[in-house]
Amino acid sequence: MSCTCAIETTTNAREHITISGQTFDEERALYGLHDAWVEDVIFAGPADGESALKECRNIDVERCQFDLRYPLWHTEGFSVSASSLSEACRAALWYARDGRIDHTSLHGIKAVRECDNITLENCDVQSTEFGWKCRGLRILGSRLQGEYPFLDSRDVELRNSKLTGKYSFQYVENLIIENSVLDTKDTFWHARNVVVRDSVIRGEYLGWYSEGLTLERCRIEGTQPLCYAKNLTLIDCEMVGCDLAFENSEVEASIRGHVDSIKNPRSGRIVVDSVGEVIREDAAHANNGEVLVRR
Repeated sequence: MSCTCAIETTTNAREHITISGQTFDEERALYGLHDAWVEDVIFAGPADGESALKECRNIDVERCQFDLRYPLWHTEGFSVSASSLSEACRAALWYARDGRIDHTSLHGIKAVRECDNITLENCDVQSTEFGWKCRGLRILGSRLQGEYPFLDSRDVELRNSKLTGKYSFQYVENLIIENSVLDTKDTFWHARNVVVRDSVIRGEYLGWYSEGLTLERCRIEGTQPLCYAKNLTLIDCEMVGCDLAFENSEVEASIRGHVDSIKNPRSGRIVVDSVGEVIREDAAHANNGEVLVRR
């Protein structure tokens, strides 16, 4: 379907195209579009075309509905606002750069991958493999659900958000999380250089094989957390329902309240208000970490 386009000239004399109120369903409907506003557009229909906004530059998308595959691949310098990208989009953003997405739903299975410098704010993300192999990914005030979110990404920020899933942040590097709730098992496995502040972390087997993980003023819930970790730091944290913690880890920890059990910490010092049991048995490695109870 062809579109009706209005040409507007901005104060800097650069021409911008406005595409409004149209429906597109063909292959590469707006391929290579640049310096444009796309508003109140529907990408859906019987032609079932792919890659509607592929290879676009300097575009602003607002109040649009995407129901076709791969709409925003290789797109640079863009914004998407008040829009929806349905399950049918599958891999909605791949190889995109320098973009901002706000008040938008992303429900495709592989919503963002191999992208650089992308910010999501006030978004609803339901994506099994969200955020794989990205660099400079920022998530602000959003809700996320997925099974393997953020796999092998780096330079990631998550603030004021809620994440529900499994196997989150595996192999991630350079991550900051603040004022968020994580309800997900096997979090931070093999992660490096991670700082989590003022957050709640629920789930089994937290932080195994991590390196340089720092938790500040966090509430930690779940069995067998923080084992086989290197350069692990806890500052003024709570550990609720945590048993068999810190096995074979290099750790410096200050913990408020009670810990159910601590098992064979490899080195360092763990300071707690109380502990149910300190286990010093069945160790394959040296377990010289101190456990100190406050008086």
